[in-house]
Amino acid sequence: MRIDRRLMLTGVLLVVLSMTMATQYATTRVTYSFSIVHPSESDIRYIGSDNSSGDNQRVLRVNNNATTPYATIELGSWMPNSEKNYTATFGIVNEEVLPVNITYINVSGVNASYIDIWLHGDRDTDVSLDAGTPIKVVEGGAALYDADDVVWTLGAGDADPTNMNASGGGDILTPWDETSHVRYSVSDWDATNETSDFVWIQVSLDIESDASAGSPTGTIFIHFKASTNS
Repeated sequence: MRIDRRLMLTGVLLVVLSMTMATQYATTRVTYSFSIVHPSESDIRYIGSDNSSGDNQRVLRVNNNATTPYATIELGSWMPNSEKNYTATFGIVNEEVLPVNITYINVSGVNASYIDIWLHGDRDTDVSLDAGTPIKVVEGGAALYDADDVVWTLGAGDADPTNMNASGGGDILTPWDETSHVRYSVSDWDATNETSDFVWIQVSLDIESDASAGSPTGTIFIHFKASTNS
């Protein structure tokens, strides 16, 4: 009987000891780095083109604040029962060295129902006349696609924010606009889906006849997706 008790006691001690030694802790370190840059010089960047009817500056502009630069579009002042199309409200340029997909665009804000948005290739042509198969992504403020879709593919970029590249063309310069604080282009080179590293965004306002006076504001969300090589 004593032998059995000793063995049992020894077994209990071993279990407790093994539980005590089971938990282990370790610490390793890895550094990280990234840059917060101007919206016209980021890896996926915005450039201006059209001028706003409000002040003849670029529709796309960035507040002149070096600490927290953010992009906005100024669409002007319009009366009820009117329409306005900006064929190149702004451009999106991919500077990443791999293709990037635009999955969808959605809008949130006051009177967003007055807004339609297209992606297309011909900067100075209304989408109704653009032969390059423009894609309507927002209608009456409602997104027509979602995260499972791919509406446009931006070709691989070259990590150089001073230019962009069209299908079959050389470098298209994107110089600096000192007034609107953005890079811009008024080049006639068209963008081609899946080949060019840029695309133009047309924003159209369709204001109802019973619209109330005011200054609506909101946000346009542009969603991207990219896949790395296996």
